[in-house]
Amino acid sequence: MEYIRHNEYIAVRLDPGEDLLENLQAVFDKEAISDGVILSGIGTFDRCILHFVDTLQDPTSAIYKRWEDIPLEVNGIQGIIANGRPHLHATVSTEEKAWCGHVEPGCRILYLCEIMIRILTGFGLDRKPKEEGGAIRYLTLK
Repeated sequence: MEYIRHNEYIAVRLDPGEDLLENLQAVFDKEAISDGVILSGIGTFDRCILHFVDTLQDPTSAIYKRWEDIPLEVNGIQGIIANGRPHLHATVSTEEKAWCGHVEPGCRILYLCEIMIRILTGFGLDRKPKEEGGAIRYLTLK
């Protein structure tokens, strides 16, 4: 993984075999990023885990979809950084089908992944359950 920072922007390149969330978290920690937005994310995975909600009620339950040892095109990653932690969604595809969902730990880079980040200052963002014991985490705004 390599990255470069220019003012409030960071460009990240992830290399084969690297874990998406682990490496992004390392950048957030090293650069002391509390709040930000993922402007663009493209690349390829050979392992991916996404989850999707499967009920209209809160607390919700989720379906986890896993791909192992299959080439996936990463058509887009977007999300926020709140209190130094990422909340990302991605669209991945094969030549025949595409899936979208919440990015889970364990997504591994096949050839490359290129991420552009915009650091935000003064927001004090966080994600917390709306109610005690609630499963869904909401963005809290100050």
